[in-house]
Amino acid sequence: MYQADTIAAISTALGEGAIGIVRLSGPEAVAIANIVFKGRDLQQVASHTIHYGHIVVANQLIDEVMVSVMRGPRSFTVEDVVEINCHGGIVAVQRILEAVLQAGARLAEPGEFTKRAFLNGRIDLSQAEAIMDLIQAKTAKAMDASMNQLNGSLSGKIRTLRQEMLQTLAQVEVTIDYPEYDDVEEMSLNQMSVTATHVRGQIEQILAQAQRGKLFREGIKTAIVGRPNVGKSSLLNILTGEDKAIVTDIEGTTRDTIEEYVNVRGVPLKLIDTAGIRQTDEVVEAIGVEKSRKVMQEADLIILLLNMAEELHPIDKELLSLTQDKNRIVILNKQDLPPVLTAEALSLWVNDSELITTSMLEESGLDELEQQIERRFFAGEVQSTDVNYLLNTRHTQLLTQAIRALDEVIAACQMSLPVDLIQIDYTKAWDLLGEITGESVQDELLTKLFSQFCLGK
Repeated sequence: MYQADTIAAISTALGEGAIGIVRLSGPEAVAIANIVFKGRDLQQVASHTIHYGHIVVANQLIDEVMVSVMRGPRSFTVEDVVEINCHGGIVAVQRILEAVLQAGARLAEPGEFTKRAFLNGRIDLSQAEAIMDLIQAKTAKAMDASMNQLNGSLSGKIRTLRQEMLQTLAQVEVTIDYPEYDDVEEMSLNQMSVTATHVRGQIEQILAQAQRGKLFREGIKTAIVGRPNVGKSSLLNILTGEDKAIVTDIEGTTRDTIEEYVNVRGVPLKLIDTAGIRQTDEVVEAIGVEKSRKVMQEADLIILLLNMAEELHPIDKELLSLTQDKNRIVILNKQDLPPVLTAEALSLWVNDSELITTSMLEESGLDELEQQIERRFFAGEVQSTDVNYLLNTRHTQLLTQAIRALDEVIAACQMSLPVDLIQIDYTKAWDLLGEITGESVQDELLTKLFSQFCLGK
């Protein structure tokens, strides 16, 4: 399904850099690039070669460049692709993009290069979505999981299940065409039930990895909570390696939540530094405290900090009670000061397994914190290769709907309903699985999916 026009876009991030890339794809990609390129005749060069020259428009030298030529179908989009490698910088790449647009190319829509790769059969829909996950990966584990899916781990599994279902559908068609053979119908009902049960089990196994995949993609939503001036902002700054939050001895310095992604031993954390929780009449601070309470309710992990140089405060007791049924780690901070609060005093609320002693001033105890985070979510044994399917919300919804349809099939087979009626739900499940790979998908969905991509990808 080759496209009739040629598209172009900047494929590198805007800003200062060593190299910027303007990419073209389409039937006239080489001819258009050849209009603005002064060097070798690009229409005469071999595929998958790179050439030195200059971009010149109206006898004005724009930039010194290296141009790569990749003839279809041996390219990402399966079309002719040209990549103009120029000096990085907003002005240089923008002027080259304007030059190729004036020469006949059209500005690409977001994700249109990947969309063409999908439409031309280079990749399926789940692989296209994996490209976005790969771009947005925040840790090495997330990147490895995205690469697994880009290499076809999910689509291969889905295609196998659909092929298994298709063989059963073929048997059903025989039953419908030759209804006089009663034993054939009975065999078909049994076969549909067995296949539906097996496929359902396989789908459940895929969904079992959905939560891990979500953690890799979105990060573990981690709320850092506690009273004012217990070291929350200091912990955020240490984990991020930057001064993201203002740290002072004045209570109530943090008025709003501060969010930042960090990589803890390959585990992506979405850290949220909250306003110190206390009773306050200051309007802005009170709003921040209320937001902190809401963040605690929605967090995947809570890191609760207590000041071990002070007696347990009523607010501390409230936070310990509020988070007791949550996935949490309790930190006794400020061990560099004379201790007042002990682990024994916390035994009513805290298990020894969730308690860590630290000093943010001396940056001690943080290794133990990182180890506990890794153990808490991945039991210290899960590797990136264990997450073969990086499911997104669309995948999860389709798989869940497919399970419901298969449940209807299994129930109908047990009641010995007519095969042609059972076939409706069976085919529905087959189609739902096809939507994951794009084998049965509507144009509106494709437009929505690819619009989430950046320009030039």
